[in-house]
Amino acid sequence: MSILENQDLAQYCLETALRAKEASAALALVSGAQKNGWLRESAKQLRAAEKAIIAANAIDLAAAPEYGLTAAEIDRLKLDSKRIEGIATGLEEIAMLADPIGSVIDSTVRPNGLDIQKVRVPLGVVFFIYESRPNVTADAAAICVKSGNAVILRGGKEAAHSSRAIVEVMQETALDFDIPSSAVQLVNTTDRAAVGHFLKLNQYIDVAIPRGGEGLIRRVADEATMPVIKHFNGNCHVYVDRDADLDMAMSITVNSKCHRYGVCNAAESLVVHQDVADQFLPAIGAALIERGVEIRGDATTQSLILKAKTATDEDFAAEYLGPIISVKVVESLDAAIRHINLYSSKHTESIVTRNLAAAREFASRIDSSAVMVNASTRFNDGGEFGLGAEIGISTDKFHARGPCGLEALTCYKYVVYGDGQIRS
Repeated sequence: MSILENQDLAQYCLETALRAKEASAALALVSGAQKNGWLRESAKQLRAAEKAIIAANAIDLAAAPEYGLTAAEIDRLKLDSKRIEGIATGLEEIAMLADPIGSVIDSTVRPNGLDIQKVRVPLGVVFFIYESRPNVTADAAAICVKSGNAVILRGGKEAAHSSRAIVEVMQETALDFDIPSSAVQLVNTTDRAAVGHFLKLNQYIDVAIPRGGEGLIRRVADEATMPVIKHFNGNCHVYVDRDADLDMAMSITVNSKCHRYGVCNAAESLVVHQDVADQFLPAIGAALIERGVEIRGDATTQSLILKAKTATDEDFAAEYLGPIISVKVVESLDAAIRHINLYSSKHTESIVTRNLAAAREFASRIDSSAVMVNASTRFNDGGEFGLGAEIGISTDKFHARGPCGLEALTCYKYVVYGDGQIRS
């Protein structure tokens, strides 16, 4: 797909952003009932359009080999009846979430009678750049509009036809609920230069959200003239404390690492207190090796796990997204915390311990978006946190951190109610 040959790319991007800005203003008057009705009807219409969506997806699948997609990437791209049902169900679940827009976060009545309210409002226009997963198209559109934002979707070329089929259904349905169809727009060109044009339009686009490889995210962070919500990678740690229940530590480590390798909240690093290393490392080493995981460790680790390879500083900092894990043995809780804060990508860290003081110190000093105490790193997820669908997991500290659901796509303004007060 591409824009018209006689249309200037920069002008196309500008016009798309202008339509989104106009739509975001119109969304201010759209009620929660309208948005929920749109989501539920979109789910219904996506089910009804199943054959057309699968046919569009088949075009993308046929072209996948020329794009160099791996078997796993092709599997994520593929749509069938079950996955379309999952997309539809996801929209219905978002419809059931509370509408954050207009909620009063805080209020105060001043001595002079002024009623000062802190009210949640949309960010405005979201420019979302993401990888080739068609379900993300529907999720992002739903989350943005539910939170009162217009969205410009820039998906990968590998899923272009699938995403277009989904967006067309959601746009057509929007009109039935007096929601402007331009509240959801899919960028209609695969030209990479389009991203650069959009990133310059900060007078129309309020926030950019990249979701994909580190190269894409760094490009967006470097070029954007508007704020960016991002996470670069997920080097997540499990720390097994001296007071850990070792059976629990075994279960949590295996789940954190092996449940799914290619996700950002999978554990990439294991840190073990020296007092339990002799007992724990041979057992966890055998369990991981049995599951096909390669272990890269320090000297102590290698002495206790004979198949372990030598770990470098790069290994301790790596997001493997595969069956490899780094292992470090430390002499204290303080040393564990310092090691994790040095190498972590600020995503998710877990401590396994029966010592409440150690758990509290770990939670206080670890500088990451989520800290788990006696639980798998895999729980850092919008759905698992009860936030519903998410548009990503942010490792930033501004403006949102952790799983970004509806509230992460809002900010606030102050609304002040008076009765003729003037300042003296």
